[in-house]
Amino acid sequence: MAETPILRLAGVSKSYEQIHVLRNVNLDVRKGESLAVVGPSGSGKSTLLNIIGTLDRPSAGQVLLDGRDLSQLDDVKLADIRNRQIGFVFQAHHLLPHCNVLENVLVPTLVDKSAKDEAAQRARKLLDRVGLGHRLTHRPGQLSGGERQRVAVVRALMNQPQLLLADEPTGSLDRASAADLGQLLVELNREPGLTLIVVTHAADLAERMGRQYEIRQGELAT
Repeated sequence: MAETPILRLAGVSKSYEQIHVLRNVNLDVRKGESLAVVGPSGSGKSTLLNIIGTLDRPSAGQVLLDGRDLSQLDDVKLADIRNRQIGFVFQAHHLLPHCNVLENVLVPTLVDKSAKDEAAQRARKLLDRVGLGHRLTHRPGQLSGGERQRVAVVRALMNQPQLLLADEPTGSLDRASAADLGQLLVELNREPGLTLIVVTHAADLAERMGRQYEIRQGELAT
């Protein structure tokens, strides 16, 4: 019996007034897979990722995460899913400038104050893993671009999500930092249970993913 996909898109379309951004997108993603979505600017890559991550709703079609139809959930339940099941990494790191590294990565855990000590321990462990254990008290302005993105990745992983979504994660980095971050994402995807979807212009990053798709005129193609 085939494994049930952790993520299924069925006939997903998205329009803004008369502009059709996505057309009848169908996609199954299994637990632990990695895939890249490429395409020119404005093709709908980020829109697709936002729909998968519940930041936007499709105009038509279904998005099922772990068997749950997200279209049937209200905004409160969707916010809970974003916090507990989905991790986001964007091109802009969105770190809080007045908070240090440790405080920034702990932000997603603030909802559950009962596990404060456990969260801090996990944060330190993850920051050690990405080579930032010595930067806990530094603020974002004191870090390089690559270091800030690694902090953003750790923050996305704090609640142990099933699905990690990365939208142009290397877009603002130099070549060496981009390669380092790409390697980190590949290594993280090897951990049991973590599924990775990357939207990128970078061909070298896309090639490191298990599957590659391209958005052409709003449609998803291999």
